[in-house]
Amino acid sequence: MRITDLLRKEGIELNGVVSNKLEAITKMVELMDKTGNIKDVEKYKEGVLKREEEGTTGIGEGIAIPHAKTDAVNRAGLCAMVVKNKVDFDSLDDQPVDLIFLIAAPDSKDNVHLQVLSRLSVLLMNPDFTTGLRNAKTADEFLTIIDTAESKRAEEEEAKAMAQKAASDTITNAADKSGYHILAVTACPTGIAHTYMAAESLENKGKELGHLLKAETNGSGGDKNVLSKEEIAACDGIIIAADKKVEMARFDGKPVLTTSVSNGINKAEDLINKVVKGEVPIYHHEGGKSESAAYGEGDSAGRKIYKHLMNGVSHMLPFVVGGGILIALAFLFDNYEINPSNFGMNTPLAAFFKTIGGQAFGFMLPILAGYIAMSIAERPGLAVGVVGGILASGGYTFGNLMNYADSTPVSSGFIGALIAGFAGGYIVVLLKKMFAKLPGALEGLKPVLIYPLVGIFLIGVFMIGINPAVGAINTALNDFLASMGNTSKILMGTILGGMMAIDMGGPFNKAAYVFGTAQLTMESAGTEQFAIMAAVMIGGMVPPLAIALCTTVFKNRFTDNERKSGIVNYVMGLSFITEGAIPFAASDPLRVLPACIVGSALAGALSMVFGCGLRAPHGGIFVIAVITNPLMYLAALVIGSVVGALILAALKKPLSKQK
Repeated sequence: MRITDLLRKEGIELNGVVSNKLEAITKMVELMDKTGNIKDVEKYKEGVLKREEEGTTGIGEGIAIPHAKTDAVNRAGLCAMVVKNKVDFDSLDDQPVDLIFLIAAPDSKDNVHLQVLSRLSVLLMNPDFTTGLRNAKTADEFLTIIDTAESKRAEEEEAKAMAQKAASDTITNAADKSGYHILAVTACPTGIAHTYMAAESLENKGKELGHLLKAETNGSGGDKNVLSKEEIAACDGIIIAADKKVEMARFDGKPVLTTSVSNGINKAEDLINKVVKGEVPIYHHEGGKSESAAYGEGDSAGRKIYKHLMNGVSHMLPFVVGGGILIALAFLFDNYEINPSNFGMNTPLAAFFKTIGGQAFGFMLPILAGYIAMSIAERPGLAVGVVGGILASGGYTFGNLMNYADSTPVSSGFIGALIAGFAGGYIVVLLKKMFAKLPGALEGLKPVLIYPLVGIFLIGVFMIGINPAVGAINTALNDFLASMGNTSKILMGTILGGMMAIDMGGPFNKAAYVFGTAQLTMESAGTEQFAIMAAVMIGGMVPPLAIALCTTVFKNRFTDNERKSGIVNYVMGLSFITEGAIPFAASDPLRVLPACIVGSALAGALSMVFGCGLRAPHGGIFVIAVITNPLMYLAALVIGSVVGALILAALKKPLSKQK
């Protein structure tokens, strides 16, 4: 199916005038309705807007390709609009859009919208093509430009396929090869526009530089132009321009350059030159496994450690959040006066919440350790890490295993679980290397017998050996927090609150949050630990709220789209979703970040001053009922948000022209 088969004259607007993205989409949907391709206008529009929520379809260079696949569509269709006054479309390059294509696809298995979208994405990379469309005087001329370009593209594709076949035959039949042979794999999370644009950019730049280059696309419609074994064996290097996992085992022993898909689009020449000059490291796939590997395998040691840690934290959080909030509810529904020493279990309802929440919360440390180990050593590391986390949580030592009276278990807590996770992962990595040369007939024994048996034994010996020392550190930290004076507590609240706003979901933010949740796992967790968690959460709530307030009160400092996004930040801030502030921080970090950091640090300090405490590790405004001194906590939140908003308003100048 050709692009011109889907595009009708009544679906083309060459003199569009719209003021914002929503108006542009509404106008495009109206055009689509005129073509008779949709049976439910509102449902189709809802589908287009939902797709935009997943990520902008403004692909850059003044172009946007919104689309939706839904049963509100009668038949596949396409419409187009040239926006003479240009419009902000939240594009990836932050530039306004003046050329928009809208795709409608029925909810069927043929994925026709992906086929058309990939073809459009490639054609739209040609500046002569897009210039012609922008300058078209009539709908007929617009269609002719597309038809001509698509026909030419089809001829080029056929010629390229023949050239690749000839090159492949040469590689297969020749004793040695001549010239450069570069391969590439492109992939983005959605597997649509950027995947094909990166492939096109690399192939075009390779041709321009005189190097035959073939690019495989891992798109939503499946892998296309797949690299053969012969091509991989004969090539001089491979470029992986991907932001998601691709199959890497096939490239073992070849020079492989990994980068982002956007670099594949914008820095194709640099990437190709690195391969040509031999500046690409040889890729070695661990253990010959066929699992896919993620973009970024060339990360620094520090980055790899952080990614392993975050893998553990992300899997741990559901247990922490669910269990922690249930435990907090147990205290809310209990009666302290019945039995102060049994607070949280005095009433049937409280006991119900406390028991279920406690069981869920108890998985926190084993899950953390298990998934850190799994990140390092793949699936064989999971069991080893989980067992290490259990031993850390239980505080088992050689002494208390024998029930010595003077050796009671002391949990090594969060620190011990971290050590167990990394130790368990690298123990399995070591075992893989040790048993790599086993006969093929015994290969199946590794994951089901050797790795779990030997790995669990080794992590057991290791953790039981270090638990006394780590348990002592854990206890010392607990005692230190309990002994802190008011001044020290305020300082800690200031630091933790500020850290939550430094990178909003990045390493600093996660470090503060993990530290806060770790305090809740201490067996003797009390007022000091709960105060830390309260300061951490309030520090994460302030940035979105400060930005939302600023966009509401000081409207002349923000564009129309920013003001609309600001409204959403009220909900995200109150829900403790700090990431709502990221778009603002990314577009203007020198003004947004200082304002948010000061507001969050102030809120964290005030939370400590007011003696607020939080037993739940998440929830935002929805767990206010279980926060100690809730009214003053809300006061601290308001003060921090207002101060942050005022600082941001002072740093940002009013826009010269309202957008």
